[in-house]
Amino acid sequence: MIALPVSIDRASPVPLYHQLAEQLTSAITDGSLRPGDPFENEIAMSDRLGLSRPTVRRAIAELVNQGLLVRRRGIGTTVASQMVHRKAELTSLYEDLEREGRTPRTEVLSLDCEAQDDRAATVLELPPGTPLVSIVRLRYADDVPLAIMRNWLPPALNNLTLEQLTHEGLYAVLRARGIRPTVARQRIGARNATADERRTLHMSKAEPLVTMTRSAYAADGSPIEYGNHCYRADHYSVDVVVSER
Repeated sequence: MIALPVSIDRASPVPLYHQLAEQLTSAITDGSLRPGDPFENEIAMSDRLGLSRPTVRRAIAELVNQGLLVRRRGIGTTVASQMVHRKAELTSLYEDLEREGRTPRTEVLSLDCEAQDDRAATVLELPPGTPLVSIVRLRYADDVPLAIMRNWLPPALNNLTLEQLTHEGLYAVLRARGIRPTVARQRIGARNATADERRTLHMSKAEPLVTMTRSAYAADGSPIEYGNHCYRADHYSVDVVVSER
């Protein structure tokens, strides 16, 4: 059991439990703690850090709620199996995986520069029937197939190559062309996988998918891309910090 170094600033306006939760989260996401590692119990942590047990208990509960820790009767608290914990910020999955210390790999399933999709055209503020750039990619985290990503882009990007999309994240490719996504609207959901998705992602029939649709825009408000992605729920979660208005 690892006693993690923690620095608590009692003069900070940030609640003590949140300071502790953030540092414990970082230790898991940066690999200081690995999946299956036993986690220091709240009594020992409370005594070591000079914090109240309710404070430590609340911090640990946050990590359990995020799927970072698992409590098992008779075993105690352990680090959960490795997942991608995607924060609510405008990054690509490729960048998230690199930040998590994982090795992203991409297989481009299709690249069509003459695709027609009226829903995507509407999001991109283009007339129905406009030829769009349609990309379907399979993203691996290490050697685990994690996500099927379907994206539609404006026709001006019809010179994207398979090599670029295989070796870089989509947003990195766009930024290299001077196109910078600065704001996006996302919708997170869940559904059952289709038979093709189960085969591609190596899933059983009972396992669900996490879904995300995203419309991304440049600083001037012009639409950049429309995405419709699905992720294996056992390897993917979304972290959102909320506060009182």
